[in-house]
Amino acid sequence: MQRVRSLWLLVAVAAVAASSGAWGQAYPSRPVRVIVSAAAGGPSDVIGRIVAQKLSERLGQQFYVENIPAGAGNLAVGMVAKAAPDGYTLLSPTSAVVVNPSLYANLPYDTLKDFAPVTLAAASPHVLTVNPDLPVHSVAELIALVKANPGKYSYASPGTGTTGQLAGELFRLSLGLDLIHVPFNGAAPAVLSTIGGHTPIMFTALPSAAANIKDGRLRALAVTSGKRYPEFPDVPTLAEAGVPDQETEFIACLLAPAGTPKPIIDTLYREIARMIVLPDVKERLAAIGFTPVANTPEAFGVEIKAQVALWAKVIRDAKIPKIE
Repeated sequence: MQRVRSLWLLVAVAAVAASSGAWGQAYPSRPVRVIVSAAAGGPSDVIGRIVAQKLSERLGQQFYVENIPAGAGNLAVGMVAKAAPDGYTLLSPTSAVVVNPSLYANLPYDTLKDFAPVTLAAASPHVLTVNPDLPVHSVAELIALVKANPGKYSYASPGTGTTGQLAGELFRLSLGLDLIHVPFNGAAPAVLSTIGGHTPIMFTALPSAAANIKDGRLRALAVTSGKRYPEFPDVPTLAEAGVPDQETEFIACLLAPAGTPKPIIDTLYREIARMIVLPDVKERLAAIGFTPVANTPEAFGVEIKAQVALWAKVIRDAKIPKIE
């Protein structure tokens, strides 16, 4: 997956330069609303604002962010699904957009049918961390400890149905561990609980834990990416740690309503692909635990289907009940 993404990133500008026709040249002619399905200040909001700011600069019209975090992001996603497909209402969602179709019984949208993919702008791995007082310094030692004490240890996540929990469930199920999940209302309280030792293990997206890993208040045992994260070169991947087939990530992307004209999609993709690799943008992304991706709309569409299927399987295997 990483090699394919790198190739897409290298050819990002050339791939769409020829496809920008009259629609792309005329767009945008007025301000564009970018709905972020998360609260202000979080990683998804930060990236949404970076993208909006750069698009404003490059396309000469204001791209303004509106945060609508209610209903686990479902309200925002549903609003964009029903918006006019004219390029003036866009969605910058969290990973919930690929999780919630399998988690909620009734949704006001269909992720696979109601949206036109623009690009996966950036991605971040999940990270397995422990309280520094826990007597383990590797994934193998953690597995041995949990197996020797079935039902004794718990892991924190940002909440039921978050990709943090699902990454933890994938890990637990693949190893047959008797490990208790403790959901929190967001990443911040999960981090605090793990630092305090109340839940000595945690799975969360890397941005939520990065600062505390650097400060030594959390010990990182592994990341769920296909390769090591540059900011933490000493932290192995789960595959390197002996637990394969655990590659998961937290995504930051841009979607438009289905039916949005292709030249508009191509214009947005082209500009994001150009700006996501600018030194100042890469530096800001790295600071919050993300790496640039900028795959094509077609490649992102394939990835959306793969992620929906992945999380559906984890939710089914973990027997997580649907939310009504």
